[in-house]
Amino acid sequence: MLKNIPKCLSPDLLKVLMEMGHGDEIVLADGNFPAASHARNLIRLDGLSIPEVLEAILTLMPLDTYADSSVFYMMHGSEVDTPPIWAEYNDIQIKTGNNNVVPTKVERFKFYEQAKQAYAIIATSEQALYANIILKKGVIT
Repeated sequence: MLKNIPKCLSPDLLKVLMEMGHGDEIVLADGNFPAASHARNLIRLDGLSIPEVLEAILTLMPLDTYADSSVFYMMHGSEVDTPPIWAEYNDIQIKTGNNNVVPTKVERFKFYEQAKQAYAIIATSEQALYANIILKKGVIT
């Protein structure tokens, strides 16, 4: 056992977070996302929601403050209202000290292409629509 590691982070996910370098990206995917067909490295966290996994990851992993953006939300198009779960993500960013990072909205098919290049995809059981999010790893300063 280790102390202070959020219990929703599996050993496989901790290993991936450690392997990732500056600029590498990780996708937190909802239950509808085609994670298995898009992932180079697939981490399954069935039964968990994205907000709890996001908070756990952001307590351990710094976001890239050198990039133009280090948080990416998937959207369907300009006609879609802001999904309610994005407010939860904003609260988590503030809680974990990442309130200086402004998320970038990415159209669904462009998001899929970006996800294919990610270091890993975490498949969750999140049911909220347009809950997918990409995080770009930063450096410890």
